[in-house]
Amino acid sequence: MELNVVNIQGKETGRKVELPDSIFGIEPNDHAIYLDVKQYLANQRQGTHKSKERAEVAGSTRKIKKQKGTGGARAGSLKSPVFRGGGRVFGPRPRNYSFKLNQKLKQLARKSALTYKAQNNAIVVVEDFSFEAPKTKEFAAIKKNLNIETSKSLLVTKDVNSNVYLSSRNLVKSEVVSVNELNTYSILNANTLVLSESSVSELGNILNA
Repeated sequence: MELNVVNIQGKETGRKVELPDSIFGIEPNDHAIYLDVKQYLANQRQGTHKSKERAEVAGSTRKIKKQKGTGGARAGSLKSPVFRGGGRVFGPRPRNYSFKLNQKLKQLARKSALTYKAQNNAIVVVEDFSFEAPKTKEFAAIKKNLNIETSKSLLVTKDVNSNVYLSSRNLVKSEVVSVNELNTYSILNANTLVLSESSVSELGNILNA
């Protein structure tokens, strides 16, 4: 699959980039995508939730009423979950939600997500650019020139570019990552995938390793 390379003004440069079929033209594996996205979202969870159970609630251990003769159910503690202010039954405890996935499966998931973007014609290749200083207005102008100012976009650069990243950080529908940081969730979450010209070959080196 060939795509025209455009500049930051949105004009064609006359150059073309070949998107390798081994990455952008495979048979997508939906289950691999599901597992990789599930792992990504699980890793975002802090797992610090906690509620007090009956052994942890502060209160007297005095038996609150006699065992028999009241006409009601037996009750031995104010900490019982059936009373207001009592402990919670099987409440949440701190835990780690992360789980392991094989590297080959994660590569397959990213390739599948990239293939879906290629099939939907949702990929733009832009020539490499940089900013001398962080400028949100300049990054917003580039998005407008590429006709993606109203949609969620993901810009993939070859290396970490601090000025470009900082320029996009205040824009709600923009995300900038390097090739090494690219993940399946971010690819699928974006309406348009913007690849810098040099990142295409780097993607091939990483995903075909």
